Amino acid sequence: MDLPALINNFKRQGLNERDLVALSGGHTLGSAQCFTFRNRTHNDANIDPKFAKQRKSTCPLVGGDSNLAPLDPTPARFDVAYFNSLVKKRGLLHSDQALFNGGSTDGLVKAYGSNAKAFWADFAKSMVKMGNIKILTGKQGQVRLNCRKVN
Repeated sequence: MDLPALINNFKRQGLNERDLVALSGGHTLGSAQCFTFRNRTHNDANIDPKFAKQRKSTCPLVGGDSNLAPLDPTPARFDVAYFNSLVKKRGLLHSDQALFNGGSTDGLVKAYGSNAKAFWADFAKSMVKMGNIKILTGKQGQVRLNCRKVN
């Protein structure tokens, strides 16, 4: 999605731009499969050429759909490297880089990139807000014994 679509999608859930950027910061952990970022690395213009070349080496135009790439340079640490990568045009996913591409969220991306405590505090608040969206209670919902499958 592009930035306006992301903002509208979050707005429909009662979340604002700060929530969008803070929650997207969760991409400071983990990795993504090639099929989710192939189009960005091969077609987007707002990408660091060296970064694109590096990603293309493990994610060719055809094949390698399940090959993995880290979402940020420190995929096992909950830090602000994700935001600093966006400023350098090294966001792995198109929707990540949309947060820093000349739009209304650029300032937040820069702010979080230079202030981990602010990011962590806002991330926690936004997680609570997100956790309160459309809660199912009683017989409508369930606490899963294994989060990967229905009880």
